Amino acid sequence: MSLLHNQPFPSIVTSVSALIGNTPMLELARTGAGSRLLLKLEQTNPTGSCKVRMAREMIIGAERDGKLKAGGHIVEPTSGNTGSGLALIAIERGYKFTAIVDDHAAPDKLRAMQAIGAELVFVKSTNGGPSTVARRQKAQEIATQTGAFWPDQHYNPDNNAGYKGLAAELLRDSGSEIDYLIGAVGTGGTLCGTIKELRQCGSHVKSIGVEPKGSIIFGGKPDKYWQSGAGAPHGFTVGSNVDHRFIDIGLTVSDEHAFAAARVVARRTGLLIGGTAGAAVYTALQKLHLVEQASTMVVLVCDAGEKYLDSFYNDAWLRERDLLNPRTEQQLHQRFDSYQASCTLAAKNLEAARNIIYAC
Repeated sequence: MSLLHNQPFPSIVTSVSALIGNTPMLELARTGAGSRLLLKLEQTNPTGSCKVRMAREMIIGAERDGKLKAGGHIVEPTSGNTGSGLALIAIERGYKFTAIVDDHAAPDKLRAMQAIGAELVFVKSTNGGPSTVARRQKAQEIATQTGAFWPDQHYNPDNNAGYKGLAAELLRDSGSEIDYLIGAVGTGGTLCGTIKELRQCGSHVKSIGVEPKGSIIFGGKPDKYWQSGAGAPHGFTVGSNVDHRFIDIGLTVSDEHAFAAARVVARRTGLLIGGTAGAAVYTALQKLHLVEQASTMVVLVCDAGEKYLDSFYNDAWLRERDLLNPRTEQQLHQRFDSYQASCTLAAKNLEAARNIIYAC
């Protein structure tokens, strides 16, 4: 027998959920002042999203509290990512899962849930926007009639608790204090849960929450938006997991800017990211040159862009909604170019200073 066969293989696991976490980080941009923009690539989780972290935590919590019994039924309203996470955990732990959805969600998200065994129950979209209220009503109806367990991600504290591991990874892998953490806000669990844990670990990180323009979480005027998985529409009561103690700054980003940023990242790096991540990246690119020298800014990339090839990565889809603006994309390319130029200039100035010192 060869030596190869005598060696253990610790990286081999026996369940897909064991692959959750330990997602990589990518430096996307750096300024001449030494500030850097890092992406936490949560799309490398199973199901392509950070939401699988909290899906697992909510189900384990329900089992612990006796709310979910062996062979039970789970029902949850979702735009796709939480649903895929719950579908995965349901497979591994022997549950039936029903997702309450609408056609505002990206079609590939819906197909992904079906592919891994979720039952989809549709409610009608509201004026082209997400039907968050109607989805919740249908989930309540099914839970009442069938006795299914409804995790209720907007109010379930295990949602936020599911991101303790994410915080630990950020502290471990960033190599320095994280000065700014930027993330999309929907249920609030990802950003608020991560920030809470970081601060409990002694971090002084500042948080920037981003929602679509037209969402009501930060008190803006309600309107239609196309960013899937973040924000809250008119008439929705924002859940307790949006904890404003852990959101220092709340900003809105238009669909045009969010989608343009995601598309520019794809063209410059070959990395496909989701639309809400595009909104967070757009925000970071606008702020990176304004922060303190040598700051570390991290964007939470909540999901993968491969789920949106039929939507905002499709020029025809954007044109139908008047969201395709080449000028906006060009401005973002110029922003990247300016950061690269400032780094090159700083490096040349440093080299020149060293030469002067050596000459003396």
